[in-house]
Amino acid sequence: MVILGGIAAGLAIIDLQQAYGMKSVAANRHASGLAALLLSPLSALPVPFAGLLLALVGVVALGLAMIVLAGPVARRYGKSRFWAVLAAIGLALPVAPVRATLGLGCLDLLLFGLVIADVVALRRSAWARSRAVWWPGPRASRAPGGRLPALLRRGWHTGAWAGLGTGIATALTLGPGLFVAYFAVTRQWRAALTALGTAVALLGGAALIAPGPFLRRSAPLADPLNQSLAGVLARLYHSASTPVLIWLSFAGLLAAVGLIRARSAHADGDEVTAFTLVGLSAAVVGPVTRIHEMIWLLPAVLVLVDAAARRRVIATTRRARRFPGIGFAVWAGSVYLLLVVDPRWTSGWNGYAFAVILLLNALPWRPGAASAVPARRVPQEVRRVPAIPGPRGR
Repeated sequence: MVILGGIAAGLAIIDLQQAYGMKSVAANRHASGLAALLLSPLSALPVPFAGLLLALVGVVALGLAMIVLAGPVARRYGKSRFWAVLAAIGLALPVAPVRATLGLGCLDLLLFGLVIADVVALRRSAWARSRAVWWPGPRASRAPGGRLPALLRRGWHTGAWAGLGTGIATALTLGPGLFVAYFAVTRQWRAALTALGTAVALLGGAALIAPGPFLRRSAPLADPLNQSLAGVLARLYHSASTPVLIWLSFAGLLAAVGLIRARSAHADGDEVTAFTLVGLSAAVVGPVTRIHEMIWLLPAVLVLVDAAARRRVIATTRRARRFPGIGFAVWAGSVYLLLVVDPRWTSGWNGYAFAVILLLNALPWRPGAASAVPARRVPQEVRRVPAIPGPRGR
């Protein structure tokens, strides 16, 4: 059954690539010179086989990301993590950003997985610091093995590699660079320096090995598939270019809103929502954002579903609403339907851009759902007034 399923999945991916008119791996022309250098060996392979390899890598990255995102949600409600992750992957495959990524042979699922890996690292770092607070002193026993395996094991358990995935993703395409700013805003300096150093080292090495254009991007701004703020403004003004001053003003405002709300979500212990807000900010403020780059709408739907479930669980009083969490549930269903329908219809009225802007300003976060802040031995009362108040999925 597993072998037949793998064969069927491979044939479906090849059909998807043909349906999207995949001519080459040229869909990654928006990527950096490092991505072109890494993908150059695929030029020696037949186009369908090269696209199939990229699609399988993307599916694996999507599966690992769903384990990180959906697994803790299922465990919190006492459900099976295996079936929850499997259902999340099954629901994620039909959405337009995933279909476009697999059909065009893009790297966006891989970039998504690399950034989500930093969520795991930040969680492990918080757990390690919490253990150090509650159980100070050296460990009673040492793990077997040599010094290097012990050092690697310690780095894995303590999350010392936080920022590495973001740095690699930023080196492949500059969009995830906004996560470096998020690390700085939330004062996660080690992750910020790791991400920045990794990106600079990889881009510098690629420039030395294969000098060439630093960034390849050929999509026109007024293309209907460009769902960024710049593309929306270019179509509103019926121009091939966007009004620069208006775009910079609104883009700066949206980026500030996204980072401020992400900082609030981080302070309330929801690192997943914080990363989602930063990913949505990067998608809307970039000059060109195609459908396959809207991948951060997936965790936004998951956050809305979890917020609806949390409302239903805590609604134990008689004065609670008859259908608690129905608003978040309807919102999640609406965004998911928007992602499933034909993107040519959705992009015709800038549906993705409006959905991203709305989620950026109103996406709820879940206090304590995925904390990257270590626990304190002595609780301290913290009174914090958010600069931009927003709904919380309590």
